[in-house]
Amino acid sequence: MSEAPLSGKLALVTGASRGIGRAVADTLYAAGAHVVRLARSLKDGSAERRTDLRCDVTDPAAVDRAVARVLGELGVADIVVNNAGTFFIKRIEETSLEDFTRTLAVNLTGPFLVARAFVPHLVKRGAGHLVTIGSVSDHVAYSGSIAYAASKYGLRGMHEVLRQDLSRTGVRTTLVSPGPVDTPIWDPVDPDSKPGFTKRSAMLQAEDVARAVLYAVTQAPRVDVTEIRLMPTVYTARG
Repeated sequence: MSEAPLSGKLALVTGASRGIGRAVADTLYAAGAHVVRLARSLKDGSAERRTDLRCDVTDPAAVDRAVARVLGELGVADIVVNNAGTFFIKRIEETSLEDFTRTLAVNLTGPFLVARAFVPHLVKRGAGHLVTIGSVSDHVAYSGSIAYAASKYGLRGMHEVLRQDLSRTGVRTTLVSPGPVDTPIWDPVDPDSKPGFTKRSAMLQAEDVARAVLYAVTQAPRVDVTEIRLMPTVYTARG
């Protein structure tokens, strides 16, 4: 592999202002890509091989505006990473309708809107890579994660359908499903103080997930890495 395997490529990452999304964006940038970072907390701006766009992926109009700007100014992305997400732990009786619908909006509707906006352009070109950041919770049910599990199981289902629909188009799809990752989403939970939770010192790091994404998108065109599962070496059953 060359020192800059993604030189000349255009990558877009959602939820790229912190955590996994920021690590993915930084890793793809270091590999030579021009990286478009989307997040609600970012201000519009650009620098060498980097474009920041403020965008709430749950807002169809905002997604359309951001995508139109990318297409108009930079062209069709070679790599699209659907990463934006939200997480909390509540049992069903504690989960409000607003909690549930907001989680589905961020974790499932947002990725749908982004994929819907880019997939036709990728198919028309006959090349590209759609990466979805899932979770261990897209295939393992954990007590108290009713909204999060519903969204991530749904996200996995969407990935599987896209994989089938795009299998003969030249567009590759990868689902990256990590176990617990030490990012600020765990701050309200404080897993170190709770029995049965993986301690933060033992969790994966955001850079571990980013390297998995880089591995998937830098394979030869004949190789379709359809799924990557990552777990901490020291792991408890709860998360």
